[in-house]
Amino acid sequence: MHPLRILDRLEEILIASLMAGATLLIFVAVVHRYASGIDALYPITAAIHLSWAQELCIYMFVWMAKFGAAYGVRTGIHVGVDVAVNQLPPAWRNRIVLFGLLSGALFTAIVGTMGARFVYGLVDTDQTTPDLEIPSWIVYLAIPLGSTLMCFRFLQVAWRFWRTGELPHHDPGHVEGVVESPHAAEDLAETLSREARTGGSAR
Repeated sequence: MHPLRILDRLEEILIASLMAGATLLIFVAVVHRYASGIDALYPITAAIHLSWAQELCIYMFVWMAKFGAAYGVRTGIHVGVDVAVNQLPPAWRNRIVLFGLLSGALFTAIVGTMGARFVYGLVDTDQTTPDLEIPSWIVYLAIPLGSTLMCFRFLQVAWRFWRTGELPHHDPGHVEGVVESPHAAEDLAETLSREARTGGSAR
């Protein structure tokens, strides 16, 4: 498998795992909180301590957001206002799009570098998180890793745009892993037309 494809898959697995894990943990914490108010269940729930759940969920969502931003650059799902840019002549439009992508790469490279220096400074300290009591540098590691990946994605999109003139475009109707027949739309239109002519009796 191509190394970039492996990176793409790892990125998707990480984001999906963090999202699923955080959602499940929040669900368990909420059920535990309400179950603690029931007298019959209190002896059981009192023995289960989930005071760390909220803190862990926050950290999971931070990591998910950082890597999700990089995924958004790769797939083109970030919101952008390009009405004015699309009105420009193609040559000027291409230059502005490239400038924007390279500016994004520069900004995320700066954030990643500063984040790495910050994390490096935390490694030799004894700072830990309040509830989980894990080293703080592990939590803040999301900044340099996520920003560096996002910088790479900006450069990847800029390179592809420079070569092909195409930007990643997200189709909300597309389902990952489902191969649509090129004649599916035509078949659907023909079926609907036939049903309209026969009053909906043709099935």
